[in-house]
Amino acid sequence: MDEAQARKALAAAGLPDGGATLLALGENAVFAAGDLVVKVGRADPELLDRATRELAVAGWLEEAGVPAVRAAEPAPRRAEGHALTLWHRLPDAVRPAGPEDLALLLRRVHELPAAPFELPRRDLLGGVERWLRLAGSAIDPADAAYLRARRDAYAAEVAELTPHLAPGAIHGDALPRNVHVGPDGPVLVDLETFSTDLREHDLVVMALSRDRYGLAHEAYEEFVRAYGWDVRDWPGCALLRGARETASCAWIAQHAPTNPGALAEFRRRVTSLRERATEVRWHPF
Repeated sequence: MDEAQARKALAAAGLPDGGATLLALGENAVFAAGDLVVKVGRADPELLDRATRELAVAGWLEEAGVPAVRAAEPAPRRAEGHALTLWHRLPDAVRPAGPEDLALLLRRVHELPAAPFELPRRDLLGGVERWLRLAGSAIDPADAAYLRARRDAYAAEVAELTPHLAPGAIHGDALPRNVHVGPDGPVLVDLETFSTDLREHDLVVMALSRDRYGLAHEAYEEFVRAYGWDVRDWPGCALLRGARETASCAWIAQHAPTNPGALAEFRRRVTSLRERATEVRWHPF
C-alpha cells in the first residue's frame, strides 16, 4: 500500500484526504486529520477482524483505567477494500517515552483480568508468509525458504514453552515507540497486537532491543527495575527471542520491492541469522 492508495481510501470513507497529514506508512498508513488520527490498513480481508478487535481493546482499557489511546468510533469504516479506524488525537508529546514509562504501563496491562471478549494468541510468526509474499522476487528465494523453515521450527518449540509469569493479556509489540507521553503522562498506543499469551512476549522485545538494536544497557536495566523482573533469567528467553528475530526479519522483507534501504537491511538481518552472528547490529526501520 502506498500513500496514494491510502488517501483514496480516506476519501471513499468520507474523510478529508486533502487536509490529512501522513504520520507513518508501514503496516498501516496513519494520518492526522484535525482532532482525529486515522489508521488505514492494507486491503486484506483478514485485517478487518484485527481492526475491530483493536477498537474493542481500546474500550476495554478505558473501562479498566489503563492509560491508552481512545477510539473515536466503535467500529471500523470500510472503503476500497481497506479497514479504517478513527482515534482521538493525542496532545503533543512533552518528552520522548523511556523504558520506565513502558515498564510501568506493561505492569498495568499484565495485572488485568481476562478481557470480556476473545483475544487471540500472540501469533508472532503468523505474518511471515504474508510478508514474504509481499516481498516477492525482490528477495532471494533461498532466503525466503530459510525463513519459512525457521518459522516452522520455532512455532513448534514456542508452543511448548513453560512460562515464569501467569499468562494473560499482553500488548504484543512492547517498545517505547508505542508509548506517548503527553501532559497527563504516558499512554499506550498501537493496540492492534493485543493478545492473550505468555507475558514474556512483552518483555523479550526489550531484551532484543538491547542485544540487536543498540538499546543502552543502562536503559534496559531501568526497564527491568521498573517492571520488577528480567526475562533474560527465564530459560525460554533465547527461544522466544529467536522467534521474534525471525518475524522481524520477514517483516522488513515486505518493503524490499520499493525501498533499497529495506532490502539492504533485510539482507543484513537474514545473513546474521544464517551465520548465527548474534552480535550483528540491526537497524530499526
